[in-house]
Amino acid sequence: MPYQNEFAHYQPLRRIAESERVKQLLKRSRVLYSGIVTKELIPSPAPIAEGTLPSIVLAVDGSYAEVDVKNGYPGAKVGYVSVASVMVNLAELDRLDEHRPVNPVLYRTTEEPSSEACALPGCNVITRTNNSASDSFREAVFDLFHDAIIDEEDNTTLLDTYNSLLAYKPSVEIRCPNIDCDNNVRIGMSVDTCPCSLKRPLYPTDALRIQERFVNESGSNGEALGLIMQIWERLLLVHLLRCFESRGWLGKLNDVAFFLDGPLAVFGPPAWLSAAIQAELMRLNQKAHDEGGSDLIVIGIEKSGTFVSHFEEMDRLEDGSDRFQSRSYFLLPDSYIKQRIINSDSSKRYGSQTYFGRKFFYKAASGARIVATLPFLTPEQDTLDSSDISLYPKFPIICELLDKLVTSRYPNALSPIVAAHAQAAIPLHLGQKVLKQLATALMLPQKT
Repeated sequence: MPYQNEFAHYQPLRRIAESERVKQLLKRSRVLYSGIVTKELIPSPAPIAEGTLPSIVLAVDGSYAEVDVKNGYPGAKVGYVSVASVMVNLAELDRLDEHRPVNPVLYRTTEEPSSEACALPGCNVITRTNNSASDSFREAVFDLFHDAIIDEEDNTTLLDTYNSLLAYKPSVEIRCPNIDCDNNVRIGMSVDTCPCSLKRPLYPTDALRIQERFVNESGSNGEALGLIMQIWERLLLVHLLRCFESRGWLGKLNDVAFFLDGPLAVFGPPAWLSAAIQAELMRLNQKAHDEGGSDLIVIGIEKSGTFVSHFEEMDRLEDGSDRFQSRSYFLLPDSYIKQRIINSDSSKRYGSQTYFGRKFFYKAASGARIVATLPFLTPEQDTLDSSDISLYPKFPIICELLDKLVTSRYPNALSPIVAAHAQAAIPLHLGQKVLKQLATALMLPQKT
């Protein structure tokens, strides 16, 4: 790391460029030529939807930020995480669309937002009787899921939904998350204590192992906050579906589409949740199919990243035309991903430990490029090798739905995701009053 106002000179850069080790590394690196890449990417025309589109779309998105606080310790930080859902009434939107121009006030009435936010201790922030910032963080994560009741008419918490997913994991044994203990401990569905002499608490949420990415003494905990946001978004999706199940509404969900910002995957230490979510979605989908004769509509949307960049690059031909025509798609097989996007010789399929769905590229009727993920809702769909689109009965409706939801506000964007992000976004510069209130709520005076 440089000192303040210290700038690099040209001489070190020249030494690096002329280094024999650097030259040898570059010579050994694989180069993929565009002419080879394009041979396997053959778009197909999107099938025409025969059924009616859903009249309701529910989108989920999240955001997080980290700010400095003053509690007498250097580098003290607090993290904010916000997750929002927006319900869009497509039937009402269609009715308003018949009388253009649409009054913006009336347009906003077609969207019903809901958002939740929490604050989490960062480095050098210790709460209650905890012994470290890491322990404070673990307790706050548990409290977040324990206290989150999404539906006022249903007292089920996010922790209940999390525990239902934890039940899919046959054995949950980890190294004790308490920093003064080296025992291996078994994590259950309720708060327990470590069997060592310290008798410190163990939380069901410790099985996520996010505390392993937590920085106690100095630096940012952005990675840990990002993992919390990721889990919260996906838990909310499963939680809402389980709420519909408890009310006997699963059979009516052919009229609802669920959009999740980001791929249908769980990354990092909590990746085991991916298989649990897949199993739960399959169970819920089977029940929805039995009761209503139709599969669930769940779609993950990627706004940026490697796959988005690849789609944009591959869509451009040398003569200036587009490879993908409007309303065309490409289901990404395992071999294409490994050879053309994520260089890999692994015998395991791409995303086998992290994804609960498969990706596809779609060029909407408007020309927007959409990178999306279809969930594995049946055992037959659980593949990256088949190009048989009939495995996904809802795919024609999904394509038409994407056509309808494309917005011109941002490139290649969908209006429900934009609306959900607007509700979840956290300002970069939070007011001092907010920070002061937060510090008062989180931090107890230190005894001397």
